[in-house]
Amino acid sequence: MENARPLPWQEALAEMPPQERPQERMEKYGARALRDAELLAMLLRTGTAAEDVLTVAARLVHDAGSLAGLVGWMAEDFARQPGIGKVKSLQLVAVMEIARRVVEQGKEASPVLDAPEKVHAFFQDICQGLEVEKCWVVCLNRKYRLLRCVEVSSGTVSSTLVHAREVFRAALRVGASAVIVTHNHPSGDPEPSQADINVTRQLKQAGEAIGIEFLDHIILGQAASDRQKKGWFSCRSAGLV
Repeated sequence: MENARPLPWQEALAEMPPQERPQERMEKYGARALRDAELLAMLLRTGTAAEDVLTVAARLVHDAGSLAGLVGWMAEDFARQPGIGKVKSLQLVAVMEIARRVVEQGKEASPVLDAPEKVHAFFQDICQGLEVEKCWVVCLNRKYRLLRCVEVSSGTVSSTLVHAREVFRAALRVGASAVIVTHNHPSGDPEPSQADINVTRQLKQAGEAIGIEFLDHIILGQAASDRQKKGWFSCRSAGLV
């Protein structure tokens, strides 16, 4: 009988230097020299009776599709993996959330966000792996430079709720001249729902009453799931603002 073909994560594991553990390689060459599975193994620290820590780490990276894919995992996703208990799964979720926030806070301090494609690019890393809808208020100055980005709502898998009160309270706190409201669709399809359209109209009216320009409502998705292949939907471009 022919030998079974190795799984992809087993092939990746076979390419790693067998003579040194990740800790020893990190001490010698630095963290940048480590592969994704080796970095993850440093966090896991131990494997199981049947698998060493590198094997567990390589399987995790493969199951998530990439190291970045783990950012979207919840505690129960990690806990389903052999060798990862409740405490370790929570620790991994915390590390992934730190990674997400570092990316978010490391964005350019005050970029000009005057077009939907710029907003989409700004939020692309922030939305990576999110499985629930979140809504942000992008507060801008008169030249449409970013003053502050405020998360005002976090919902379920299919819906999030936002009220004009929360949107413009965030804008008033930082003295914004204009706002863009943006939220993600976990499905990847940025096509607006009727509720999205209704909220857009309400926000436009509220902005006119308060004297803060409501520039756009942008829905973020993925190009692969978008009929227009853009990965975003601009309510202003569609004539809804």
